[in-house]
Amino acid sequence: MSTTLVEGVVESSTAVCDHSHTKKKILPSEIGTDYSFKRKIVWKNVFAFVVLHLGALYGLYLGFFEAKWLTIVFVWFLIFATGEGITAGAHRLYSHKSYKATLPLRVVLLILQTIAGQNCMYIWARDHRQHHKYSDTDADPHNANRGFFFSHMGWLMSKKHPMVIAKGKTIDMSDLEADALVMFQKKYYNPLYFFLALVFPVYLPVYLWNETAWTALFTCYFLRYVALLHITWTVNSIAHYYGTKPFDMNIVAVESKIVSLWAGGEGWHNYHHTFPWDYKASEFAAPLNATTTLIDIMAYFGLAYDMREASISMIQKRIKRTGDGSHAIYGSKKVDDNHNNEMTKMQ
Repeated sequence: MSTTLVEGVVESSTAVCDHSHTKKKILPSEIGTDYSFKRKIVWKNVFAFVVLHLGALYGLYLGFFEAKWLTIVFVWFLIFATGEGITAGAHRLYSHKSYKATLPLRVVLLILQTIAGQNCMYIWARDHRQHHKYSDTDADPHNANRGFFFSHMGWLMSKKHPMVIAKGKTIDMSDLEADALVMFQKKYYNPLYFFLALVFPVYLPVYLWNETAWTALFTCYFLRYVALLHITWTVNSIAHYYGTKPFDMNIVAVESKIVSLWAGGEGWHNYHHTFPWDYKASEFAAPLNATTTLIDIMAYFGLAYDMREASISMIQKRIKRTGDGSHAIYGSKKVDDNHNNEMTKMQ
């Protein structure tokens, strides 16, 4: 069962706020971006990323010339499944609470998110809530105004801006702190990561279809891990740079079909930052929204419920008020009038 939010009940007046977790509207202009600020590089992180990427490149070579076909299928499966641990789990469920999930589904999503290796659920959700509350300011962990590379991965290779640290402490995490599963994962994240993200995906191909441990390590760990990292990062970079703004032209986030294609529907970012509590993270459930399809399937089987979404009237009013005119139906008065005429003919 989904919940449609109607005009006047909940509407984002500024997309920089995560309205599920803020009591006060906070505008980017209150913080902004200090372009004179010089970040300090964390060289151990740089070294770690160099090693990971070299391992992934070697894994790509092995995937073409050495790996068994079942190993390649397994790598693709892991990328998709663990990606859903991020999109359906860390993002839409735990960060935005855009739907509810039963215990079995929450356990599966936590396991998949652990295998994805993008920090524990608690920290992932905290950073993402902060990203929405202080979007593209110095308090945003991956402020797109700092440049494409910084928003993509550079933010993980430099020390946090003091505003990120200060404002991060103000993010309301009481809901996750009351979640025993989330706090269990947070407490035991390192051993869980070692066994679930490294040992399990490497051992399984060796045991089940006699893949070599060497090939399994570089394909099922290094290649798989780095591939998903970049897929996730494009939401922070490409989807904040190249695209249209049909819902709110006053924010940085844009609509990106290509990001939605490979990131399970996460590229409809201008919509998402305008209506962050909508479980679809886009205006429509399809096409190019695999995560919404998955959530709908889970709802059919009773594993997901209380999905929240914006009403059509709310979306239309927001498009007309703050959109850049690029919406396919309501983007301009001419297009809107044509659409209304067609609707009149159908009645």
